[in-house]
This record gives sequence, C-alpha cells and structure tokens, in this order.
Amino acid sequence: MKSINYITILIITLLVAACGGKGGSDLDKKKAQLESLRTESNKLKAEIRALEAEIVAIDPSFGKNENNIILVSASPIQKSAFEHKVEIRGAVQSRKNVMMSAETMGKIEQIMVKEGQNVRKGQVLIVLNADVIKNNIQEVETQLELAEIVFQRQSNLWEKNIGTEIQYLEAKNTVESLQRRLRTLAAQRDQATLRAPFDGSIDQIPVNEGEMATAGMPLVRIVQPDDMYIQADVSEAFIGKFEANDEVEVYFPSLDKELTSRVLSVSQVINNQNRTFSIEVELPKLEFTVKPNQVVVMTLQDYYTEQAYVVPTNIIQSDDKGTFVYKLIEAGDSYTANKLHVRTGLSYNSKTELVSGIEGTERVIDQGFRELTDGVEVKLSTAQLGLN
Repeated sequence: MKSINYITILIITLLVAACGGKGGSDLDKKKAQLESLRTESNKLKAEIRALEAEIVAIDPSFGKNENNIILVSASPIQKSAFEHKVEIRGAVQSRKNVMMSAETMGKIEQIMVKEGQNVRKGQVLIVLNADVIKNNIQEVETQLELAEIVFQRQSNLWEKNIGTEIQYLEAKNTVESLQRRLRTLAAQRDQATLRAPFDGSIDQIPVNEGEMATAGMPLVRIVQPDDMYIQADVSEAFIGKFEANDEVEVYFPSLDKELTSRVLSVSQVINNQNRTFSIEVELPKLEFTVKPNQVVVMTLQDYYTEQAYVVPTNIIQSDDKGTFVYKLIEAGDSYTANKLHVRTGLSYNSKTELVSGIEGTERVIDQGFRELTDGVEVKLSTAQLGLN
C-alpha cells in the first residue's frame, strides 16, 4: 500500500538528515537522536494505521488491488480411512527368569556353578550344610530297624492268638510313624541341595561359600533366554482398545532395531495402585540379542475408521468460538475465505479427523491460510485455476 511507501521515505529522510547534521560525534548523543527518530516513526505508523481504518470504514474498496490479494490453494474435503496410534513403553520379560531361594537354614558349603554358566534341568547349583538332618536320619533309621523287628514279632504272635490286639497296633503304629518321620527328614535333606528347575543360564549368584543362608534368602538367579515376551502397563483409558492378535510395532531404542509383532494377551484386571492393565506382546526369534528388563517402545492402533473427513493438522486454528478452518467461497470470478467452525477428533501423523461441522462439499484452504481473516478476498494459485 502507498502508506507503507510514505513511511519508508520519511524514515530514510530523517536518517539522512541525522547523518548529515553538524552535531557532535559523541556516541550518547547519536543514540539519543536515533531513539527520538524511532519514537517519531512509531507514532507516524500508528497515525497512518488509524487513518487507513477510518477510510476503509467509509470506502471498503480503498487499498484493494491485485497486488495485495492473498494467494491461496484449496482442496476438496473427501472421506478417507483414518487411524490413530499410541506409543507405549514396555520391557522384555522372561517366563523362565527365576531367583532361587533357600528353603531351609544352613551354611553354604559349595557353590557348584559360576555366573554365565549354562546348566541342565536337575543339575546341582548350591549345597547347604545338612549335617544335623543327616544325623537325625541315621537316628531314625536305627529306631525304625528296631521297630520293624518288634512289629514283625508282635505280628507273628498275634497270628497265633498270643498277646493283645493293642500291643499289635502299637507296634504297627510305631513303624508307620518312624517311616513318615524318615520321609520328612529326607525331604528336608533334599532342600539343602539347590537344583536347576529348567535348562538355562546362571545370571547371578549374590552369595558366597561359608555364608549362612536362611529360608527365603536369594541364592542364585537362573534365566532361560529362549522364552521371552514383552510386557507393558497400559492406562485404563485404553480399555477395550486392544485385543489379542492386534499388530504391534516394536522398537528397541538402545539397539535402534525394530520389528512387527502381535498382542498375545490383554489383562482383564485393573491394577488399583496405578490404574493400569497389562498386555503381553510376542517376542519372535531375533537376529540380535535382547535381555530381560530391556526397554522397548511399542506402537499400537487404538482407533480406526474407513470413512472420515481428514485435514492437515496445521491448517486448524482457533478463536473465541472454537476451532476452525478456512473454506473457499467462489462467487463468479472472485474468491473469498470464510471461517468454517468444526469439532475435531483425534490427530495422528500430521492429520486430524473432523467429526462435525463438515458437509463434505467444502474446499478447504491449505496454503496461505495463516494470512487470512474471515471474509477476505483471495486469489487461487495459477496451478489450481487451471483445474477449475
């Protein structure tokens, strides 16, 4: 507009006058002079804008010409498929990742394996001192030998109707009682020997030989790396969004590796501590190494529709009435941009679903929209004019 040219000429004139004056060369004086010029320039600009607004109110055609009409491009809104995905952080888990604990009290006599060693099911891992139990077993075995002899003789007498029935029953009960006690002691003796519950690898041994072990004390961790999966806790806000066999994109940040997998199961119970439910995702055979508790990022689809009005997210704006986009209005050879207030749904991958406010016949402005105001005259780009 001409008013802008007037301002530019005025500023240049004032600066030239300031530079050509015979004033002193003192730096502070020059700064003060420059500040004065800037203040005067801003004042002139404000007066020019106010004057232009008054003229436009009287003559709406004032200042309009081919050069200041905003150039835009527009696209028709059409229904298309739309999906929304969420990222969920999870971790690698092993179904055979066990920290084995002592079942009885005793001093650790022997540690038969080392960390990193592969072991077979049933292999001895740690042996605790069980001398007391062994001595008890020997004592009970001796008592049992005598009780069996007494019972055998009492049985023979009873068959010959010699003696009383109570004597026979007491001898029989003594044998059976000692046999049960012997089995109990044998089980306690076996608890002093820790054996591998499955084939795997020794991951951790947090104890040393000579230490005293108590019941429940962790002794050795054994891991089977071939039976792993991914587990994640998901907010209850996503209840009903996922189900078994849903496709999952899995990313390992520490390895910069990714793969596609599927959901194995979805928990039906909400954790009342953190208001989440868990999902398990299959971890297929991999060409790279992963370990239990390794962090993964999973991407799952939580929404999909085949018929949705979708627009680029960046063209959606907001005002005091809500969110809106600009639609193109054609009137003969001229075009205007009008606000179209809409209600938006989910956004994903730089696209947003419009759930209401759309009829489907509109053309939405997708280029040049940032310079628009409601009802302003616009011009279509040359390429789009050729398509009309």
